[in-house]
Amino acid sequence: MRRIPKPQPGEYPPYADMYIRLLPDDGRILDHLWDNFRAARKFVRAIPRERLTHRYAPGKWSIKQILVHVVDDERIYAYRALRFARGEKLGLIGFDQDAYVAASEADRRSLDSILQEWETVRLATIALFANLPEASLTRIGHGSGSASDASVRAVAYHIAGHEQHHLHVIRERYL
Repeated sequence: MRRIPKPQPGEYPPYADMYIRLLPDDGRILDHLWDNFRAARKFVRAIPRERLTHRYAPGKWSIKQILVHVVDDERIYAYRALRFARGEKLGLIGFDQDAYVAASEADRRSLDSILQEWETVRLATIALFANLPEASLTRIGHGSGSASDASVRAVAYHIAGHEQHHLHVIRERYL
């Protein structure tokens, strides 16, 4: 599979470092996206059904809500990568993750439906990054303010690291 070098500081906002540093510096981000999804799916399927709607504290998301948030975030960031890769000059607006989670009704969904959607989005994300022109990977796009500017390749690493971050949270605080 295509190799995409890890982005350098300056290609992404400082907050994204917490996600990007969770990934190896081997350029195999597309392999990691697929392998990490498969491992996540296996991990999540092993969680007892009653734990999937558990919240470790008032106001915190359930495991199902976290999973749908990961899917939403990936879909939004892949769209950002497409726009950045195509040279979009208009800045992108952000999104209110709490409002998205509240509107998702994730706890009413079956785990299978969440995993099916996640897999579909993941395959589309991998196809997008696998087929972008090489020159577009280091193109910087503009989000809502300079604090969210990022290169196309940084967005790929953000997607993968964001997923890993939330899986760590589930392991540490929910199980």
